[in-house]
Amino acid sequence: MNPRPIESATDSDLRLSPVAMQRAALRARQIAMQTGTAIVISRAGVIETIEFPQPASVPGARVQEPDTPYGDEP
Repeated sequence: MNPRPIESATDSDLRLSPVAMQRAALRARQIAMQTGTAIVISRAGVIETIEFPQPASVPGARVQEPDTPYGDEP
C-alpha cells in the first residue's frame, strides 16, 4: 500500500475520488429519504443503520389526487 496521501496522486481520477465518493453518499442519502429506505454504513468498524421515515409520514411528500368517478356519476 502506498503511504502517500491520495491528494498527491498524479492520476486526476484518483486524486478527485474522495470528492466523488462524498457526492455519491449525499445522493444515496437523498434517495433513501425519498423512498424511506435505510442506509447501512460501517463507522469505526461497527455496522450501523440509518433509518429514514416512510415518505407517507413526511408532510408534503404525498400527492392527493381527486377521486375517480365511477359509472354515470360525474
